[in-house]
Amino acid sequence: MSTLVAYYSRAGQNYGNGGVIDLPKGNTEVLAEAIAADLGADLFKIETVEPYPTDYFATTDQAKRELRENARPAIQGPLPNMEGVDAIVLGYPNWWGTMPMAVKTFLDGCDLTGVTIAPLCTNEGSGLGNSVSDLRRTYPAANVVEGLSVRGTDAARSTGRAISWAKKALA
Repeated sequence: MSTLVAYYSRAGQNYGNGGVIDLPKGNTEVLAEAIAADLGADLFKIETVEPYPTDYFATTDQAKRELRENARPAIQGPLPNMEGVDAIVLGYPNWWGTMPMAVKTFLDGCDLTGVTIAPLCTNEGSGLGNSVSDLRRTYPAANVVEGLSVRGTDAARSTGRAISWAKKALA
C-alpha cells in the first residue's frame, strides 16, 4: 500500500486557548509530518497561490466567503504523482464546519477512484464538523474512513495518538 500524507496548515495567527495565538508551525503540519515520518509516506503540503491574510479574522472572513461560493482557490503545484497511491491521510483545520476550500482544490486534481481517504482535522472544539460527510458526498469514488479530530493546542502532544489512528485507519 502506498500512502500519501497531504495537508493544509496555517502558521502564524490562529485561534487557541480562547484567543488569537501565534504559531511558528501550523498544528496540522505538526501532525502530518509525524505521521508521514512514521509511515515512511510521501508528504504534500497544500499551499494556495495567493496566501491568506496574516490577520486571523481576515483569514476567517475569506474562508467563509470561499465556502459560501464553493470556491476552489488556486494551489501551488505541481500536484504529487498519484500513480500507485491507494491511501491519503488528509490533514486540515476545521474552517466554518468543514475543510478549507484549498483542500478541495487539491482533491479535485486527483483521481480518487478506489483511494482510501483518512481525514485528520485540527480544531479548537468543533471536531470534524461536516468534513467527513462533505468528503463522502463530493468524492464518492473514494473510500472515506473514520476521521480523527485533534484539538490544535494539543497537536504537539498528540503525535503518538495521530500515528496510531493513521495505522489503524489504513490497515
